[in-house]
Amino acid sequence: MLFRCVNPVLTRGKFLQNNLPVLIGAFNCPNNSIQVEQIRQITKHWDPKWKKERRQKVIKIKLPTFDEKDDDPTEMSKEEIRSRMKEQGLLPQKPWQERPTFITSTTSVFESYIPPEGDGKYSAISKEGAKQKISFLDKKRKSLMAIRKIKSFDDLFKTSFFLEEALDIYQKAHIALTSKNEDEIIKYVTEHAFPKMTHNIMNKTIHWKFLESLEPARLVHARTTDVLTKENIFAQLTVRFHTQQVLAIYDRFGRLIQGSEILRKDVLEYIVFEKHLANEYGVWRVHDKIIPSWMAPTEIAEGTYVIPKEEHVPEPTEPHSVEATLTENTPKEVTSTQSS
Repeated sequence: MLFRCVNPVLTRGKFLQNNLPVLIGAFNCPNNSIQVEQIRQITKHWDPKWKKERRQKVIKIKLPTFDEKDDDPTEMSKEEIRSRMKEQGLLPQKPWQERPTFITSTTSVFESYIPPEGDGKYSAISKEGAKQKISFLDKKRKSLMAIRKIKSFDDLFKTSFFLEEALDIYQKAHIALTSKNEDEIIKYVTEHAFPKMTHNIMNKTIHWKFLESLEPARLVHARTTDVLTKENIFAQLTVRFHTQQVLAIYDRFGRLIQGSEILRKDVLEYIVFEKHLANEYGVWRVHDKIIPSWMAPTEIAEGTYVIPKEEHVPEPTEPHSVEATLTENTPKEVTSTQSS
């Protein structure tokens, strides 16, 4: 009786079951005279073209067997592990661990520029200045080839624009150094030059100021090289700066250990800038500083320390013997002698 009292739906002249519960269907029980035909495999759609779509909605997954041997790889043989990994499409694990590396800068200056002796002291009219100009022209051929290589990666590169950018990077790097902001320093300095610039600046106060350029910045050297692969190219440009600056360094006690905030000094520097040309987001950064052998060494500031106070240690006293202690504690007897 309950099978007959299922809510029927008239579909193409037949009463088909609509999967409603039996108790709910009992309220809509039709007349007993109506014969209900039971169909086992119910198709939602009469059009067979939807069978493929319904089949694609179902994802068959392999359920775990909950077997201790399958769950624990240590109890499985090598052949079972190999077949299981092959079935799941997994590659065998390598015995070593590889870590991804990202090379953003080189570790040195390739084909370093050799400054002519006496640069910054002789004018172009003098004999020594004319020799410097001739030697500069001899080295210019390789630099032009390197600049042409840079322009193949950067169409907007121009030497005059780069010199302005290099001076701006140079100033911002030193301003970030005075504030000791490491996140700001790494924007203008490569990983090779970062430890050199930040060495021994702890517990020190740095006052630096850029005054003016005595001579316009000049590009004196340009080189490109590839690292690991031929497409991974780095470029290094050496810029000559002849400027006036003010530098004063104070120690942690506020004492001036180097420089002065009043006196200005003429500074001649050869700064190497580097860029990762193969990287689309590569930028020019300070990479190194070339110090010629003929240049006078800079003054090295002496470190200051706090002199430790001498602690007064009392001198150890010798312990008294027991007999001496008893003699000191006993009262002295006054004896008198009678003369005969």
